[in-house]
Amino acid sequence: MEFFYRMRVAVVLCCTMLFSVIAQGQNVSVTGKVTDARDGSAISGANVAGGGVGALSGADGTFSISVPATIKNLKVTYVGYLSSLASISNGVANVELTSKTESGEAVVVIGYGSVKKKDLTGSVGTVTAKNFNKGINPAPDQLIQGKIAGVQVLNNSGAPGAGTTIRIRGNSSLRSGNTPLFVIDGVQISNTNSRPDISVTDVGGATPGGNPLNFVNPADIASMDVLKDAAATAIYGSRGANGVVIITTKRGKAGAPKVDFNASFGISTIAKKLRVLTGDEYRTALGQFGFPTTVSTTTTPTPNFGANVDALDEVLRKAGSQNYGVAVSAGTDNAKYRLSLGYLDQDGIIKKTGFKKYTANFTSSLKMLNSKKLNVDFSVLTTQTNEKIAPISNNAGFKGSLIGQALQWNPTRSLYKPDGTPFIEYGSDNINPVAYNNAYNDFARVTTILASVAPSYKLTNELEFKTQVSVNYSSGVRKQYLTAFINVQDIAIDNTPGSATFGRGGEVNVSQNELVTKQITNTLSYNKSISSNFSLNAVIGHEYLKTDFGGNSFYGRRLLPTDKPYYYYASSSVASTRAVNGFQDPTTELQSFFGRAIVNLSNKYIITGTLRADGSSKFGTNNRYGIFPSIAAAWNVDKEAFMSNIKQIGNLKLRASYGITGNQEFPAGASQLIYGLSGNPGNFGQIQIANPDLQWEETASSNIGLEFTLLQGKINVGVDYFNRNTSKILFPAEQPDPVPATSAIKWTNIKGNVINKGLEITLGINDIIKKNDFTLSASINYTALNNTLKNFSGELPTGEVSGQGLTGAYSQLLKSGYPINTFYLKKFIGIDKTTGISQYEGGEQKFFLGSANPKTLIGLSINAAYKKLGLEINMNGTKGGYIYNNTTNAVSAFNNLGKRNIGKTEYDIALAQGERGANPTSASSRYLEKGDYLKMANLTVSYSLGALGKSISNSNFFITGQNLFVITNYSGFDPEVNTSKPLNGVPSFGLELTPYPTSRTFNFGFNFTF
Repeated sequence: MEFFYRMRVAVVLCCTMLFSVIAQGQNVSVTGKVTDARDGSAISGANVAGGGVGALSGADGTFSISVPATIKNLKVTYVGYLSSLASISNGVANVELTSKTESGEAVVVIGYGSVKKKDLTGSVGTVTAKNFNKGINPAPDQLIQGKIAGVQVLNNSGAPGAGTTIRIRGNSSLRSGNTPLFVIDGVQISNTNSRPDISVTDVGGATPGGNPLNFVNPADIASMDVLKDAAATAIYGSRGANGVVIITTKRGKAGAPKVDFNASFGISTIAKKLRVLTGDEYRTALGQFGFPTTVSTTTTPTPNFGANVDALDEVLRKAGSQNYGVAVSAGTDNAKYRLSLGYLDQDGIIKKTGFKKYTANFTSSLKMLNSKKLNVDFSVLTTQTNEKIAPISNNAGFKGSLIGQALQWNPTRSLYKPDGTPFIEYGSDNINPVAYNNAYNDFARVTTILASVAPSYKLTNELEFKTQVSVNYSSGVRKQYLTAFINVQDIAIDNTPGSATFGRGGEVNVSQNELVTKQITNTLSYNKSISSNFSLNAVIGHEYLKTDFGGNSFYGRRLLPTDKPYYYYASSSVASTRAVNGFQDPTTELQSFFGRAIVNLSNKYIITGTLRADGSSKFGTNNRYGIFPSIAAAWNVDKEAFMSNIKQIGNLKLRASYGITGNQEFPAGASQLIYGLSGNPGNFGQIQIANPDLQWEETASSNIGLEFTLLQGKINVGVDYFNRNTSKILFPAEQPDPVPATSAIKWTNIKGNVINKGLEITLGINDIIKKNDFTLSASINYTALNNTLKNFSGELPTGEVSGQGLTGAYSQLLKSGYPINTFYLKKFIGIDKTTGISQYEGGEQKFFLGSANPKTLIGLSINAAYKKLGLEINMNGTKGGYIYNNTTNAVSAFNNLGKRNIGKTEYDIALAQGERGANPTSASSRYLEKGDYLKMANLTVSYSLGALGKSISNSNFFITGQNLFVITNYSGFDPEVNTSKPLNGVPSFGLELTPYPTSRTFNFGFNFTF
């Protein structure tokens, strides 16, 4: 019996060994790529292991490993990163590593350094390159639209390269800037745009400004960190009141040379057309409201010219775009570099408009000396942008600018003469939009250089001294001219025999601005774990900034005939029409001393103290320096012993902060006595009165935050409540007695408080579904906002309303007890069916009727993947704000019938309610609409082919749709609009006046890594 027992044991052992050998022989080959989750760059030298077998990723991050068929996951590790499990699917196992240590200490970029996430006490939102909005985005601010709670990014116009409105936690100032401070790799960027803002004629008017961030290539950005509360922004003192956006660009990494190439091609069309009457509908309307409908003749002129045209279609087009980029990076542990080149060519959907951008960016990092304690970072970014700008004004009168002209063109009248040239009716105020677009020419070129060198030396392993010297130079040139064939008074060619200006016509405007900012920053940082229960992260520093901004322009009319661009012959204009203007802002200097200390006790309790002293030349000697402190604390609750048995909640942290920041976004030399020169002959006089007692505008901010994870990190939750109180409001007050010889202003601190309160909620769900090669993740952010102006004496109108019969009209009023940007209008109650005239509650009485500020912001992102196929959806929206539809008020109102076209909705209302053509145009709540919307901002479908042969290590194809649809009841072009309509320098928000329409874009592209 014992013999047979031993035989059975031997047989079992032999079979086990045999099956093991067979199993080991059934290996499969797995390939993949290891990348940095922050910017998608390859990680060289990462350890990949599975089934007792190991491999290292190559210079391009790729690896190949043979493992037993039973292995489903590979473990990937690399120094400085959190280890990760890569699932094997169809022989492929790509993995992204997060920049963490094995204990999961994520690093967050803050001012003048970085901090471990567990030590963060402030409210900071981060978006990395892989999560940026996709598609054509000329400027970096558009990359984070809808991505971070409390941050509103609004495209002011649909024009390529147009400016944006950015608000972090609401509006905090009445007259000073509300735009956050942008910092690129430690260099603070001015919000001033060197592209000149000039205009020609009362028809074209002032065109919307460009985006001062256009010089940055979005493809060069690794991450964007938004500092929102005082604990995070106080380190920037007088420039931190509106929040801070820190842009970190991509850098070279150790490894063999790597080439990244990307290309995309797009087509754009108008996203929404406003509904005005067709030619046939217009003829019907003429008959219904008592106008003659016979076809107009020389002897019997009527409003019906017999045609059927769509004037807006004639100035629009399908616009193409192309975008290319190439980046080369390589290096060793001691020397790394990255060189990138970019080219963007984006045609606008309006004919003759477009935006081109050329960028070159070089960065390097060198470790020097035998000790490698000296490190030198060097970067040079140079960009040139070229714009072709449409004649679209933010203050057009009854003649309209291009879009207004197209919408109100009589649809029964042909736009062209029988010979195919545009029809022009000389002596008439009706301007053919096709002719006007042909006659108008507007070119802007901005050249920017941003260069910095930053040597740093490690005095010890914990103590480092760093100096950064940078120069930001920007030069803008703009050339406008209107040719003589257009029917505009004093512009059209003079054919009066014997006239002194016979044969002359047209106008020209040429301007040039130059902006130079120099920055020197010195910091001494200390970072050490002094004991197992105590660590210190501290920095002290000194900073000096100097800014010079100036420019000049030349304007003239009635030029000699020429078929060349008029700006070459500006000197031929009639001398009496010329105007020579120039300006040179007082040099702005800012000297700062700052310090911050972060103390960590037992990894449970973190205290952060920040102090900055800013001295600015914008203020007089009596208040030259401002002190900006903040204090913050955080409690890592999950580190407490009582949390050890609570497995459902992880990374639980409670934060609280309070601090004071300042705002110096107002004119240079605001406290100084200033004289100015303008016109020809020059008019010289006092334009600003000195105020040596001018003080800083201050914002006191408090924040309470809670963050935690659920289901072992699958769900991330963040909640923040904030309260911001801005006082010592800076404003150019009425000139005091005695009145200077010329018009002058005096900047002063006026009484009042701007209060912003809100609640932010961020919810991220990782791998909602992860099954059978399919994964689904989502994130949503929600912000509730409340804005109030308090303790403010007096009233200030703003929100100019433009158009025929609307001279002097405004739509908003600043008054204590109401939000900034509150609409103040007559209350429309309907059409009197007897008279056909609009009726208003209380006659001419005006009422406060809601604010343009949204009460709710929302952002939604969804990411899904099935094998090599990927899907990314990004949506954003607002609720609770109002928009004044000045387009309808000024352009498509019913009383235009018989003279110009009208809106289809206005026609239907008039038909139903008996409105008469004599009903005067008036600014009222009739044109005030809810601005609630939810927009499909971009949707991307991608397919990853992975390696292609031995040369291409990674390849990816994608199709992106931008502005696919908008869910809204707003009747205008787009609820995401902000036509700048200030009055007496007081900013406005939430108005639309015939803007450059938003486009819908489909973009196809690919990228390869060599």
